[in-house]
Amino acid sequence: MANYALIDENNVVTNIITGIDETEAAPEGFADWEEFYADFHNCTVKRTSRNTVANTHLEGNTPFRCNYATIGGTYDSTNDVFIGPQPHASFTLDENYIYQPPIAHPTDGNAYKWNEEAYQADNSQGWELIE
Repeated sequence: MANYALIDENNVVTNIITGIDETEAAPEGFADWEEFYADFHNCTVKRTSRNTVANTHLEGNTPFRCNYATIGGTYDSTNDVFIGPQPHASFTLDENYIYQPPIAHPTDGNAYKWNEEAYQADNSQGWELIE
């Protein structure tokens, strides 16, 4: 079985479905399963791999479209990659299409959460200890 992302006219992933494996022949009249599902769902459809994260395949194979699609995330057709939703306005995309905070996450073993308001007020702040 394969996973397919349903994508709206704004390139936002609206749903992810499980479908026929891409190694099986598509029905007559369709070039591939992406085209078949796009016709059926009346939207753009792109295959996505659960095993691809940050442009790394978890089982050592070739990564596929950089990241597994997420509902609410986007599909970048220019680079043929999936990008997750931006968690905060100050986070920026890295070379693997993963959003990164402007300040590195503390590595002291404690649990932290990001505070965008604190960062916007003072860009040397942002991580707050979870008590």
